Amino acid sequence: MSTASVISRPGAVLADLLPASRTKDIALVVGGAALTGIAAQIAVPVPGSPVPVSGQTFAALLVGTALGARRGFLSLALYAVVGMAGMPWFAQGASGYAMPSFGYILGMVLAATAVGALARRGADRSVLRTAGAMAAGSVIIYAVGVPYLALATGMTLSQAVAAGLTPFLIGDALKAALAMGALPTAWKLIDRRG
Repeated sequence: MSTASVISRPGAVLADLLPASRTKDIALVVGGAALTGIAAQIAVPVPGSPVPVSGQTFAALLVGTALGARRGFLSLALYAVVGMAGMPWFAQGASGYAMPSFGYILGMVLAATAVGALARRGADRSVLRTAGAMAAGSVIIYAVGVPYLALATGMTLSQAVAAGLTPFLIGDALKAALAMGALPTAWKLIDRRG
């Protein structure tokens, strides 16, 4: 299948531009998990919060968008399972599931799936739609992560919002801006070559 036919086909994501094969899908899933693990090591502690600012949320949303819902889910599920098994590739070299920020990782699995489904509907093709997809993915991550943080630490929900959501909004806006520039630009470059 040529690149031009993939581009014109509704429901294509960036990963669909590569020739279809099971080996490719496995490599993309493993590569997405590894990218998320590497990005998680870019982490800065936030005073007063057990959750650091890290690159893993950006990577998780990018992986989901580029790979689509199924491969995005598998990639982030692999990331979560391998990290729970002891691979120190969660933010700040953490592993396991007995940490207050583990809910965010669970949220990333769901968010990668959701943004992958949105990308199949063209949400990664324009700046505004990409912004909407990134916002939806971030909402999903926080919808799981913040209540988990509250339960894991004994914080009230408002305390968990103050420690696990509010300090991250500016960083999330910057990550969304990066995605808003990168994803539509990638499609425009591909359209020119197609």
